[in-house]
Amino acid sequence: MKTFKRILLILFVILSVAVYFNFPKLNFISGYAAKNMASTVFLTERGARSVELNDNDVPLINLADVETDGKSASASVFGLMERKAVCHEGLGCTLINENYDPNIPIPVPVRAEPKSDLVFPYGDKEAKDTVFDHIDYDRLQKAIDWAFSDNEEKKTRTVLVAYKNHIVGEKYLDGFTKDTPILGWSMTKSVLATLYGILEYQGKIDLNQAVLLEGWEKDERKHITLNHLLRMQSGLAWEEDYTSISDVTRMLFMDADMTKAQGEKEAIAAPTEIWNYSSGTSNLLSGILRKRFKTHQEYINFPYEALIDKIGMSSMLIETDMKGNFVGSSYAWATTRDWAKFGLLYLNKGNWNGERLFDSSWVDYVSKPTLHSDGTYGAHFWLNANGKYPDVPKDLYSANGYQGQRVFIIPSKDLVVVRTGLAEEPDFDINLFLKNILASFQ
Repeated sequence: MKTFKRILLILFVILSVAVYFNFPKLNFISGYAAKNMASTVFLTERGARSVELNDNDVPLINLADVETDGKSASASVFGLMERKAVCHEGLGCTLINENYDPNIPIPVPVRAEPKSDLVFPYGDKEAKDTVFDHIDYDRLQKAIDWAFSDNEEKKTRTVLVAYKNHIVGEKYLDGFTKDTPILGWSMTKSVLATLYGILEYQGKIDLNQAVLLEGWEKDERKHITLNHLLRMQSGLAWEEDYTSISDVTRMLFMDADMTKAQGEKEAIAAPTEIWNYSSGTSNLLSGILRKRFKTHQEYINFPYEALIDKIGMSSMLIETDMKGNFVGSSYAWATTRDWAKFGLLYLNKGNWNGERLFDSSWVDYVSKPTLHSDGTYGAHFWLNANGKYPDVPKDLYSANGYQGQRVFIIPSKDLVVVRTGLAEEPDFDINLFLKNILASFQ
């Protein structure tokens, strides 16, 4: 009996210690589960059961119990740490806290009507079949099919290949279509950066001008410029760890205003001395963007009128935080075809159907390797300059997101390739995927 009691005591101590150290994570677990469920059901009209079995089937996140009514979702873990996300037309869904006041309005973006009379990519009308003699279409289809094979591991949802502004290959997993919005996660960063490229072309910003947030003038942070922020080389402290309560998880799942976290960090190095990938930096840039406009409505309208609706990405929506700031690090949704339009804008060096949105030099800027990134990062875009993908041209650059969301731009091949899913390397071999696609172009 004494031995049994000792065993129980030991188990109780172990359980108590586990709860003590993991209880703070429940905030993150419940927050992720509620936010992801609310947004996916509300914006894609997929069923809650499908989201539970797929999108939220992530270690720890799958411990959460989630309830949804279509315009909100609530989640908790064993009845503890309940979190709620609420949804609004035009703004998506927002994770709220106890200070949320539904009576405080957030402006809704004014959207342009889709250009339905134009064919892809300039509108949403189906293009007539265009056959290129030097493309082996059977081989291309096999390359696309490979991405969906062994899908318990690869978990591909959609693939699109565009060549010279034409869709030459496309496939969707059952339950997904060309009209299904996909969460881009950190591909949103590349969209946010593009807004700065547009402002630069309009002569409204100087990337080398110091940011000078309130308080920065008192220390070495006064030297940080927009260029440093876009290249993730500001020297500001930041922990991008999604497995623990870190800077990024606190920001995404606890902060009402996500634009503040990075700006409040101390400098641990002078600008350009280190490279440190930071979602906080992207949301800081979203906050800096907001300050450039006289009204909240102008800020909310800007991404749509200057970029998104301008190139016909009518499905795209960037979600906001509780304070009405765009979550520029993580929360843009768009169909696979609209993500492809974003890539084609870059393939066309900022020229869209005769109208220039940003200077062609902006493409050179975002695809130039940033110091200390080992040739993997430019300005809010990822690069292949160091040959990470050995069988793919080194001029490839891409918008990358969690779980393998990708918009690949390969200028030397006139190609844009979009792949979305729930798995990334090593479960999904990007080099082999792109190698197979390139091999179909003779």
